[in-house]
Amino acid sequence: MRYGVISGALWGLDTVVLGMALVLVPFLGVGNATLTGAVLHDTTCAIVLALYMAARGRLHDTAAALRTRSGKIVMLGALLGGPFGMTGYLIAIDNIGPAYTAIISTFYPAVGTLLAAILLGERMRPRQVVALVVALAAVVLIGWSSTEFDVPGSAPVGVLAALACVLGWGSEAVLLAWGMRDDTVDNETALQIRETTSSLVYLLVVAPLSGILGFTLASVATRAASVVALAGIAGAFSYLFYYKAIGTIGASRGMALNISYSAWAVLFAFLLQGSVPTPLQIAGCLVLLVGTVLAATPDWRTLVTFPGAGRDAACPDSPTDDGPDQTGDANAFSRG
Repeated sequence: MRYGVISGALWGLDTVVLGMALVLVPFLGVGNATLTGAVLHDTTCAIVLALYMAARGRLHDTAAALRTRSGKIVMLGALLGGPFGMTGYLIAIDNIGPAYTAIISTFYPAVGTLLAAILLGERMRPRQVVALVVALAAVVLIGWSSTEFDVPGSAPVGVLAALACVLGWGSEAVLLAWGMRDDTVDNETALQIRETTSSLVYLLVVAPLSGILGFTLASVATRAASVVALAGIAGAFSYLFYYKAIGTIGASRGMALNISYSAWAVLFAFLLQGSVPTPLQIAGCLVLLVGTVLAATPDWRTLVTFPGAGRDAACPDSPTDDGPDQTGDANAFSRG
């Protein structure tokens, strides 16, 4: 469970730092600044992960994984979660604003949970599903509390783009979990495949077709690009923990924990920007954090230490209680 929580915290940091970068010159006031930020962000992630894998002497593992069917499934997940999902996210921001986009896009775990049940045989207990719904409601509350009712562009286009993002992100986690069933493709090689694929598609396809390649290359030497790179470093390590969570506890529960980034973003916005949250936002964050933990925990008793209880009862990361149950019990979470 801790991997999912850390991934959410780091993604919240990534979100705030990236937002700070996009209000700096040369991005400020530029229409395609968000897309340029996405290109630079994912390219930074790819470079960081290449250095990480090289330092561990594991680049050959990634090359071997690329030749497998599972590696190709991970590449498909990368396309859905990166260029497809993220481009939809950015189009939505341009048309309906960041708050409405955040509200809609955070429902990707609901789609992912459904797909995981159909394709992977993963199951969440009814009370976990309820906790996930409560967490998603808290995300809506956090976003709604900061929403302005005017939209900057076309509302239908924005909503459709946000729904594409939901489908892309939800599908990505399920395909990753599917690909990582193969011993050749562990969470680290899967992540390097994902980020390398996403970065190359952004640089070779998305940026040229959208006409931002020249602007992107020109912005590399600026201070704003350095801030984007810092966000990319946080994002790379967030992905490392996110993929570790998916590989350890499954797609459904990994996604449930990852959406805690909305709460962490409020905290980091306060620490780094001085943005004081409203009481409503604070309440929403607390509900969100509790809801995500409950949604990711099959046996809630493991969250409480009872007198005389052993390590398995006290530690939610115990393989017995927190790992995916592969017995086939329909009432328990399982990876088929």
